[in-house]
Amino acid sequence: MTKYEDLIKKRKNKDTSVDAIAKKYKMSVLDVKTMQEWKEKYEKEHKLRQEAENEMVLIKGITITNSPELRAANNEINDLKNKMADLEETVRSKDYFKDPDYKFLVDENHRLEQQYLEVMADNKRLAQQIEDRIDKMRKSGM
Repeated sequence: MTKYEDLIKKRKNKDTSVDAIAKKYKMSVLDVKTMQEWKEKYEKEHKLRQEAENEMVLIKGITITNSPELRAANNEINDLKNKMADLEETVRSKDYFKDPDYKFLVDENHRLEQQYLEVMADNKRLAQQIEDRIDKMRKSGM
């Protein structure tokens, strides 16, 4: 026999009766019986609680992974991620400096800026002409 088999035999041969336990710990038989009842109740409750927890985990796992709301939300999230990726790729691929629309806008902006500067210069000349005419009229006595 192995060392462990000897230990198991010794354990089985030990007297675990209520009287033996009571004598060993100097307790009344009633106290030992009460402790054993409480121990049995505790073990039973512990086992039931573990079973209930396992069932809850299974139920949650099944419910969450198969719920239509979660599937719909995941589909929407995936769609939005794909759209974001497409938009980011589009933005990265745009080269605004080589794009004909961009060149047109830059040229148009330069043209309008020149036109604005010409109009401002004309306004100054016209304002000067009006002032000169008003001065002439005043001198002539009007």
